[in-house]
Amino acid sequence: MTAVLAVFGLAGAAATVAQGPRVTDVYVDPEAAAAASGSRLIVTTTQSLAEVDPSQVTVSPATPFAVDTSGRSVGVRFTLPLWDDTEYTVTIDEVASLGGGPPATITETFRTPPAEVYLLQRGTDDGDLIYRSDLTGQQAVPVFRHAHIEDFRATGEHLVVSVRTDDDEAGLIVTDLDGEDPRELPLPGDGYVSNLQSADRGERIGYTFSDAELDADSGRESRLYTASLGDAGADPVAIEVEGADPRVAEWRFVPDTDSMLLLSFDGSLLLTGPDAGTAATALGTAIGIDGIARGSSEAVVDRLEQASVIDLTDASEAPLVAPEVDLGGTTSVTPLPDGSTVRTAAVLAEDGLPTGRTSVALVAADGATSMLTEIADTDAVIQVCVSPSARYVAVMVAPDAVSNTYDTYQLPLPERPETRVLEVDGGEQVIALNGASISWCQVPPR
Repeated sequence: MTAVLAVFGLAGAAATVAQGPRVTDVYVDPEAAAAASGSRLIVTTTQSLAEVDPSQVTVSPATPFAVDTSGRSVGVRFTLPLWDDTEYTVTIDEVASLGGGPPATITETFRTPPAEVYLLQRGTDDGDLIYRSDLTGQQAVPVFRHAHIEDFRATGEHLVVSVRTDDDEAGLIVTDLDGEDPRELPLPGDGYVSNLQSADRGERIGYTFSDAELDADSGRESRLYTASLGDAGADPVAIEVEGADPRVAEWRFVPDTDSMLLLSFDGSLLLTGPDAGTAATALGTAIGIDGIARGSSEAVVDRLEQASVIDLTDASEAPLVAPEVDLGGTTSVTPLPDGSTVRTAAVLAEDGLPTGRTSVALVAADGATSMLTEIADTDAVIQVCVSPSARYVAVMVAPDAVSNTYDTYQLPLPERPETRVLEVDGGEQVIALNGASISWCQVPPR
């Protein structure tokens, strides 16, 4: 009987090999894939697989990816966030078994969900409000209210909200994405929180902190701290670079790494790790950080003599490409993963004088320029942000700027802010939403 079973077992194994690898399980999280880089499609098969080369994989619509093979599984890692509300097809050709047999073609399809965003509205009847909306504006839902909201950030799992209490003290409140289960994060002391940011992955935040009582001889001014939202009770970690000015004027999380790019009060540009006292790479001097695109290691910074692009993996540097048409006086540069940038500029008349209008243009990596929109002279542009997938650009404006007064918060905003969402490809307006600080933004307005 044992011999008979062995024969059947060998016959079954031979039949499996003869059929080639067959899919037994597929894992993909479309929501996570649209929210941040690094999400994976994992296909598990009946057989141990030969190494799959990237040339065997096609993703449609096209998006950058990496491939890894392990045992019976092959993984396709999306190196940029995927577009929202889009059907993706992943095809893997010539998938071969280590045991031989005919190769197989594997095709898997999934759809990402429609985009959702969070925005801030101050001065509502019940205090300040953070609400969630789709890009039709028909599904707006109140999420979190507080008497005084300075700023907020949304991570993959949480909202973190910078507030001022009734006693005019700083507070950081972390909630679930639906605004539930609020809890307070410890702060370094009594003072002021500013420049709140969140890493795209890892549930990590950072902010600058200044003591409430500060003079020329004592007190912390604009010191950088980080914290984990996964451990709400843990003390914040001070980020200090040995030998550098501890006061931080601007900073950014470097996407897909544990590093941060800092600009200190003395103009030093530093690339440092996540822990206090970590050795830093000096990158010269600068007067501003324009940004680092998600899924990219290239930072756009303002040097005294010009705007530059720095590759943070090797510190190589090149001037920011000039647009093929004269945009006038550039006022902001927002980098995209493919090396292009969205730039705002003051529109000039033929005599060179400003018209009061503001252009929003897409400048490709080779300088090719296309106009996305022009903001009327009655409105003021406050901030430009790009969606994680770089499909959309959000332009926050103050309509009727002359009569649209600013509040008296630490981070002042106009009484009636409006966020206009445009397609990066062509500039078509998708929607205009009432509110500020759309959750795509990596930094606060400035």
